Amino acid sequence: MVKRSLLILTIVIVYVVGCAPGNIGTRHNCARMIEYVHQENSSALESVEVWENKYGPGLKLSTAHYEIFTTFLDPVTLRYCPGFMESVYRAYNSQLPEFIETQTKLTIYLFGERGQWEDFTRDFAGQQARMYCRIKAGAYYHNGACVAYDIGPRRTLSVLGHEGWHQFNDRHFEFRLPSWLDEGVAMLFESNRSQQGTFHLEPAKNAYRLNALKRTLANSKTVPLRDLIASNPGQVLATDDTEAVMAFYSQSYALVRFLREADSGRRLGAYYRLLADGLRGDWPLDTESRKIAADRNIPRNILWNHIVSLVLFEDYVGDDYEQIEKEYLAFCRQITAPGENGSGNQIIRESGRRISGKKEVR
Repeated sequence: MVKRSLLILTIVIVYVVGCAPGNIGTRHNCARMIEYVHQENSSALESVEVWENKYGPGLKLSTAHYEIFTTFLDPVTLRYCPGFMESVYRAYNSQLPEFIETQTKLTIYLFGERGQWEDFTRDFAGQQARMYCRIKAGAYYHNGACVAYDIGPRRTLSVLGHEGWHQFNDRHFEFRLPSWLDEGVAMLFESNRSQQGTFHLEPAKNAYRLNALKRTLANSKTVPLRDLIASNPGQVLATDDTEAVMAFYSQSYALVRFLREADSGRRLGAYYRLLADGLRGDWPLDTESRKIAADRNIPRNILWNHIVSLVLFEDYVGDDYEQIEKEYLAFCRQITAPGENGSGNQIIRESGRRISGKKEVR
């Protein structure tokens, strides 16, 4: 135990004073960090090596499904990040009818400083770099990769869980998801707890989204259900209206939870079928909409999002917007009530409910 404590102390000191640009011992110190990562990580880690890059000393961590390139050499993060990403990968799969094994590992870039993140973004994101650099504290998914920087231990994992969903479904789904659904599902993976090295996703305890939803309700700024379904983040963010952005995201989060949890999970089967049919390319769309849904090179414009979102919601959930909205708003008030942690389905487990065709199976 004493030797273990001394090793951890040594590595932390190396991290603070040694593994920095220009230090003669940088490669040696990064090698010591590699030694620490090997000793402290769970079975999730397959390998770790030095990442040569121009942004700062870094490591490349490989797991079964991810390659994590990082200049954030915080010992705690290096210890937990591989296991967390593999946990959310299993959680993403729990939304689907069968487990997906990606053929090519997914890429994560995690930087220790915002300046490194911005420099990388300007090199990596092209014309969209300026938009991404407007992000005040967070991450983004672009061109197959999740790109994040350190914003604190819990929040960093939160944004990786969120953006990782966009990465996962963009890689594996035949059709792109409507914005409310894509963002709503992504927010299921923002809140987590760890227990003996295993991470459990807890969407019902997402305090950030619940507090935003509570403020939206209190300020009478809720977006009508039909408008919410037809919206996309781009048009909301373009307004620079903080309350509108808060409403879109918190209500999308609540809408996905509503489909999963409300009325003892009455609509859970519809939720799973909606995702499964998007995965397989089986949505009931016209030829042109199917083409746009499947082609990532065609912009998912506001008109297409508007039309497709409504068609899908009406086909899978229902077209009685007035009645559904009453139930939805009642659910929003329920999960934001004092002392409430949400209802049902509080933990996303690796062995989630599966569906086959139109039937639910355990």
